[in-house]
Amino acid sequence: MVTGPTRPGISIATVPNLRDLGGWPTRDGGLVRSRVLYRSTELNRLRGDDEVIFAGLRIRSIYDLRTEEERDEQPDRVPPGTEYVVCDVLKDSADAAPAQLLKVTSDPKLAEEMLGSGKAVSLFESGYRESVSLSSALAAYKRLFSDLAREEHRPALFHCTTGKDRTGWAAASMLMLLGVPDEVVMHEYLLTNDELLPALKPVFDRFESIGGDPELLLPVFGVRKEYLEAALDEMRRRFGTIEGYFTDGLGLDADILQALRVAFIESDS
Repeated sequence: MVTGPTRPGISIATVPNLRDLGGWPTRDGGLVRSRVLYRSTELNRLRGDDEVIFAGLRIRSIYDLRTEEERDEQPDRVPPGTEYVVCDVLKDSADAAPAQLLKVTSDPKLAEEMLGSGKAVSLFESGYRESVSLSSALAAYKRLFSDLAREEHRPALFHCTTGKDRTGWAAASMLMLLGVPDEVVMHEYLLTNDELLPALKPVFDRFESIGGDPELLLPVFGVRKEYLEAALDEMRRRFGTIEGYFTDGLGLDADILQALRVAFIESDS
């Protein structure tokens, strides 16, 4: 049985899928430190009381993994004094599939053409591989993780649009580097289906009201083991191990990897 954080979740209605990456156990008996690293959806709807709750997290740095088009359409509302850093993962992608597929919710016919017969799963698997191998992805994650190794950037939050794909790989790779067991990493990744999908019920209902099949949207707005497994396969094929990904892929040296582990792992001893 996978166990993890026992504290209450972070409930901010305008930022679904917001969660602390801390609390997960490592293989050597440590625990990922809480209240220093968060993941979420985009922050464009942050308003009112939710802004107050969000400010209480005392986040110093926000890392936006979205494309320029996504950022222009839905700009983040960044609290005053918070560092805002663009890390465009899919900048070099020919189609940026995980980002572009969100547009099909207004066109049932297009959705059937693009997503039907398992096409959505294939598109997302390809997108996850790009999140590991694209030059822009390697540059984006290098910036993210090199910054996270420095105290002045923490606590930090990283996000994309729905906080599940580009964000999902960032979270998974970080937890793997920290020594969190693979099954726990997968469990944390799949929590998006519990955290995000209920908040998107109006999207599914609206799509059904214009004649669309809501089932077509599940592979787009949810996550699947196959997606993360595609990224892991690409990572192992290109770099061998998670350490190889961080050193050979992202170009981070041993000192930065050690700084990340010191900063984000608390020991039971």
